[in-house]
Amino acid sequence: MDVSSFIIQNKEVFKLVYAFIVILACFLIVLKTHKLFRISLHRGIRYFRNAFFFYGIAFAIRYFLSFFLSFDKAFIEYGFLINLLFEYFLIMAGFVLLYSLLWRKIDFPRKKEVSSLFNARMFIFYLLALIIVILDYLWGGYYFMFFSQILVFISATIISYSNYRKNKGKVYFPQFYLIAMILSLVAWGLNALAGLYFHWHQGIMINIYLFNIVFFLIFLYGVVKATKI
Repeated sequence: MDVSSFIIQNKEVFKLVYAFIVILACFLIVLKTHKLFRISLHRGIRYFRNAFFFYGIAFAIRYFLSFFLSFDKAFIEYGFLINLLFEYFLIMAGFVLLYSLLWRKIDFPRKKEVSSLFNARMFIFYLLALIIVILDYLWGGYYFMFFSQILVFISATIISYSNYRKNKGKVYFPQFYLIAMILSLVAWGLNALAGLYFHWHQGIMINIYLFNIVFFLIFLYGVVKATKI
């Protein structure tokens, strides 16, 4: 029996292990980057932290909350809300992760922001994510999510490559950004193919899960190496 067959036969256990790894990685990234932000007050770090906060919420809702609610008959009727919330926070995480790369290019107000989660720019992201989720719900698929996130990670990959070139040869965080962004772009591309053309083929989905695990672990490794906290 090969690895793929074993995972497919034990897919529910694999999904919980997958979710646990991702959520733990997000928790550690948020914890360490929050400490670094408290020291540096760097806005990019602040939004980077928030992106993984949203990722953690998304995966906790999709895998852990849905698992426990599955024991309740009401979940069968309202389970679609879990998917909507998962999609919403996943989209928000992608937006904020890209924003953590772009914040210097945007004219920030001189006045210090009270909250990085509740401000004018974040409300734009909240609204965009809500519109995408509503459109996907009405359309009966994930077309808008796929398009938005592929576009997000194409942009993030280009910016990360530019940052890597500027810091080539240094032990510095951009190389981790670049590798992780490429992996996530590939994962989103496979996700779109699996959802739109291959009816969520289990073999493709396993590869997506593995790409996602590596994505989060690379960022965790990069954060640990960069912060040394």
